[in-house]
Amino acid sequence: MTAQRNPDSRLREIVAAVDCTYEALARDVRRIAAENGEILQTNKSAISHWVNGTRAPSGRVGQYLAEALSRRSGRTITRTGIGLLSGDDEALAEPDPVLAATDLGRADVERRHLLAIAAFTTAGVAMPLGYDHEATTRMLRARTGTSLVGAEDVDVVRQITAAFSAADERLGGGHGLTTVTAYLADTAAPMLRGRFPNEVLRRAAFGAVAELAYLAGWKHHDLGQEGAAQRYYQVGYKLACEADPYGHAAWMMRALAHQALSLKQPHHCVDLVEGALRAGLGRVDGRTEALLHITHARAYAAVNENPQAAGALLAAEDALLRDDGPQPSYSRVSGPAAGTVASHTARTLTDLADHVGTEQQHRDALTRWDPAKYKRVHALTHADLGDSLAAQARADEAVAAWTQALVLMEGMTSDRTRKAITSIRSTLAVYQRRRVPGAADLARRAREALA
Repeated sequence: MTAQRNPDSRLREIVAAVDCTYEALARDVRRIAAENGEILQTNKSAISHWVNGTRAPSGRVGQYLAEALSRRSGRTITRTGIGLLSGDDEALAEPDPVLAATDLGRADVERRHLLAIAAFTTAGVAMPLGYDHEATTRMLRARTGTSLVGAEDVDVVRQITAAFSAADERLGGGHGLTTVTAYLADTAAPMLRGRFPNEVLRRAAFGAVAELAYLAGWKHHDLGQEGAAQRYYQVGYKLACEADPYGHAAWMMRALAHQALSLKQPHHCVDLVEGALRAGLGRVDGRTEALLHITHARAYAAVNENPQAAGALLAAEDALLRDDGPQPSYSRVSGPAAGTVASHTARTLTDLADHVGTEQQHRDALTRWDPAKYKRVHALTHADLGDSLAAQARADEAVAAWTQALVLMEGMTSDRTRKAITSIRSTLAVYQRRRVPGAADLARRAREALA
C-alpha cells in the first residue's frame, strides 16, 4: 500500500466537473485498460481512495484514469492535471506522446523556470534505442475521438511552424518560445486526439506536430536550456514514429545525437546514428541521407574513430549528389543540405585537427546559406571560421571574421551566440598584448555584447 497522501483536490474537482459516479468512472478505467491489453479490477472504492489521497494509481492505471476523464470531459486531461505527476520529468514519465507533448508545453508556459533548469542526461540520448513504438501506436489507435481533423488543420500547424522557424533564424531561440509551446500544448497536440478521415492524414498530423516539438526543442537548445531541449526532442521522436517510423523517426534520432555532440557528450551517439541509418537508408532522399551520414561522421570523430569518420564524410558527399526525390519538410528545417553538410564537415575536421580543411568547409558553408534568411547561421559560421584562422596563426583574418560575427549577432536572443563571443575573449586578450590591429576594439565590443 502506498503512503498516506494529501487529498487530491485537482482530481476531486475534475471528477465533480464530469458529473459521473465513482462506479461509472471505475468502469471506464477498466474498459480503457482492456483496450490496451490489461485486465483490471478497479472499482468505486479505488476511485474514492485516489480522490481522497490515501492511495495512488500504480503502473499505467493513472494513464487510464486520465484518458477516462478526457473522454468524459471532451478535452485533454493529463496525469499532471489530476495531480498524479509532479517535478521536471512528467512528460518523460507519460507514455502517451500526445499527452506528453501537452504536459511539456504547459510546463513550459506555466513553470518555465523549472523546465529551463531541467538536466540533460547522457542516458536520455539513447532513449529511442529501447522505445517500442508499436505498443504506443496500439494505445493511440484504441481511442475514439469526437472532433474530425481535416487537412486545413494540419496545414495551419505547418504554417505556424514555418513562420516561427524563420523568425528563430533571424532573432534567436528566445523569440516566440512561449507562443510556440503554448500552441503546441493548447492546439496542436490536442488535435491528435481527434478522428482522421484516412491514414495519410493521420500520419501527416503526427508529423506536423513532431516538427513543432522539434522547433520547441531547437529553441531551447539555442538558449542553452539543454534538458528542456532534450525532452522536446524525445517527445518529437515518439510523435515522429506515428508519422513515419523510418525517415522522420531517423531524423529525430539525429536531433538527439546532434545535441549531445554539440555538448561534447558523445556517449551513445554512434549507436544512435547507426540506428537512424538502419531505419532511414533506402527510405529517404539523398539530401536527408547525407545529413544522417554527416552526423555519423561527427559521432565517430568525437570518439576518435578517425577512419570511420572519414568514411562517413565520403558517404555524406555521395548521398548529397543524388537527386532522387523531394526532401521532406522535417529535414528541410535545417536549411540547405549542402550548407549543413559543409558546416558539419568543418566541425568533424576540427575534431580531427585539420584546421585548413575546417577553414575551407566554413567558407564553402557561407556560400550555401542565404545571409538574410539564415542570419544566425552566418554569425556562428563566421565565429567558427575565426577560430580556424586563429588556429593557423592568422590573427588579422581571425579578428576580421570575429568582427563580422559580432555584427550579425546584434539583437539576437541566443545563448549559442553568447558562448561564441565568450570563447574568443581569451584569444583576443593575447592579440591585444601583441597589438594585433582591431583586437582592442573587438574586445570592447565583445564586452558590450555580453553586458
